[in-house]
Amino acid sequence: MNTKAFLTRADVEKILAASAAEAVRNQWAVTIAVVDDGGHPLGLLRLDGCAAISSYIATEKAKTAALGRRESKVYEDVINNGRYSFLSAPLLHGMLEGGVNIVVDGHTIGAVGVSGVKSTEDAQVAKAGIAALLQA
Repeated sequence: MNTKAFLTRADVEKILAASAAEAVRNQWAVTIAVVDDGGHPLGLLRLDGCAAISSYIATEKAKTAALGRRESKVYEDVINNGRYSFLSAPLLHGMLEGGVNIVVDGHTIGAVGVSGVKSTEDAQVAKAGIAALLQA
C-alpha cells in the first residue's frame, strides 16, 4: 500500500502566512485559499481591500489545481489554444492561472489558489506559500 503526506493545520497556516507576506510585499490585495487533494477548503485569507468575489475565485482555482493535479494555468492555456469544449469539464470552475498544486514525493497533497491581481501575480503569491512549506 502506498502512503503520502497530507496538509496539517500548521502547514496551512505557514502557506497562508508566506503567501500573504508575498502579497503585502508587492502591495497586492488578494485572497488566498488552501485546499486538500480532494479540493476541500482548509484555509482562506482575504487581505484588506480585496473584492469579495475573489474568495470564490481563489477557492475554485485551488480546487481545480488539486483535482487536476496540475496548475490551473494548464487549463487556461488549453482553452486559449482553441479547445473551447474543455469549458464543459465537470467540477472545474477555476480554469484561470493562479491555482498551484502542492506536490510531495510525487503526490499532489493539496493546492493553493489566489485571486485579486493579474493571474501571473496570483500564481507568484501561491508559489511563495508553497515554497515556504516545502523548504521547511
